[in-house]
Amino acid sequence: MKKLYPVLLIFVQLSCTSKTKIDLLVYNATIYTVDSAFSVAEAMAVNNGKIVETGNTADLEKKYDATERIDAQGKFIYPGFNDAHSHFTEYGFDLHEVHLTGTTNWDEIIEKVKTFAKENPHGWLIGNGWDQNDWPNKQFPSNEKLNELFPDRPVYLSRIDSHAAIANQKALDMAGVRPGDKLDGGVIETKKGKLTGILIDNATALVYSKIPEPTAEQTKEALQDAQENCFADGLTTVSDCGLDYPTILFIDSLQKKGDLKIKVYAMLSDSKKNLDFAFTHGKIKTGRLSVYAFKFFADGALGSRGACLLQPYSDKPGWFGFLLSPQEHFDSAAKIISEKGWQMCTHAIGDSGNRMILHIYAKYLKGKNDLRWRIEHAQIINENDFKLFGDYNIIPSMQPTHATSDMYWAGGRLGEKRLRNAYALKRLLQQNGWEPLGTDFPVEDISPIKTFYAAVVRKDEKSWPETGFQMENALSRKEALKGMTIWAAKAQFDEDEKGSLEKGKSADFIILDHDLMKEAPEKLLQVQVLKTYISGEKVFEKK
Repeated sequence: MKKLYPVLLIFVQLSCTSKTKIDLLVYNATIYTVDSAFSVAEAMAVNNGKIVETGNTADLEKKYDATERIDAQGKFIYPGFNDAHSHFTEYGFDLHEVHLTGTTNWDEIIEKVKTFAKENPHGWLIGNGWDQNDWPNKQFPSNEKLNELFPDRPVYLSRIDSHAAIANQKALDMAGVRPGDKLDGGVIETKKGKLTGILIDNATALVYSKIPEPTAEQTKEALQDAQENCFADGLTTVSDCGLDYPTILFIDSLQKKGDLKIKVYAMLSDSKKNLDFAFTHGKIKTGRLSVYAFKFFADGALGSRGACLLQPYSDKPGWFGFLLSPQEHFDSAAKIISEKGWQMCTHAIGDSGNRMILHIYAKYLKGKNDLRWRIEHAQIINENDFKLFGDYNIIPSMQPTHATSDMYWAGGRLGEKRLRNAYALKRLLQQNGWEPLGTDFPVEDISPIKTFYAAVVRKDEKSWPETGFQMENALSRKEALKGMTIWAAKAQFDEDEKGSLEKGKSADFIILDHDLMKEAPEKLLQVQVLKTYISGEKVFEKK
């Protein structure tokens, strides 16, 4: 027996040294891989930022020798959330402006601007987030008080959807805006021959274009602040919908220096300079940045009555909204984007705006395809147009919280019949069998968990309405999670690299304190992100 001891010792030593070295082993977890079988694992091995294997804890502990080990203590792991439609850069700048989201009347806004002006005594006064639909009278404000308080300092306050704004007289004068001025795709509001300061859709650019460009340092700070909040909410990838190419190149430079770690799917804005840049330099693909797409705006927003409808607004007889550019503009853009092999993503809210874009897409997509052209929002669809999404594989990029934000007043804009074909998450999902989800932050809250709640429960944060809003269009929990992970990645042509926790994919994952798949509906909004990882690196831990 004594002669066997050296042999056994050698065997034990060989067993130990035969383990594969890896960077990270996560174990004792409930891991929703979101693979094709929607399988659940207990452990995950990560090396060089990629997932090596998922499985049960005992097997992976025998197989791998990890530099870092995380005992998840039974907590819940999901792929990192991916916001399929947001305005990441804009959100960062908004964090340094007057915060007006949630204000309940014009007087409250005035007080916030006054306070901000005292703390920031120089330059433009810029704010974002007001919504007259949240006020008692639900009417657009006018700028008399802003003119009185700030006669020599320009003020520009954007509505929550950025499709309308109010500017004071100083800002209007700097932009050369005069009573009676008109433009295509926008409204300069006047009453009794005087400017009220309200600018809708294309009219907003008249003043906004006069605001000084931020410095490189200000832009870096804004992006890093936005990133910090994204990580805290479990976001590892964002789609930034509508940027000029210099901003995209700046994001790329920060990512390459390690100053920005979040992954970005950037859509170029609709402009000749961006088209020229894209078709000269080609698509951009790095480990953290993808640029394959262009973002267009067909019409405005429902809340500011800029959405283009087939029939007049129910609460404004004779008013149909409007297109932001002539139909020929979108047609010519679709033609060249199709020829160059890029992705076309178009904001369309009203049933008329959606119909126009659907038919233009169909003209160039020519039936079934895998080009993944998207309609952003796809908010109000005519009964006869739903099938066009499936016939031409057009992807509806949806934001569930728009439904639960708008449900208080959308019926007044649309009437009962049209409302039934609005915010139709489930019905649109059925057209192609998959559907990316986002928030549209800063228009809505940044939280993906609120997105999940709105998609599944169809209620707002006050748990209203009691039975849910148009529950026939609620998504299952599995569908909602896929929409925020693998389907969002697919809408970005990145489903082979992220969106699920599978071998060879990027180790972008989050740890939650409770299980989104099983938590009681009334407790879903209490679920918290404990840790966030990108490519195997911890970028957030809840204090």
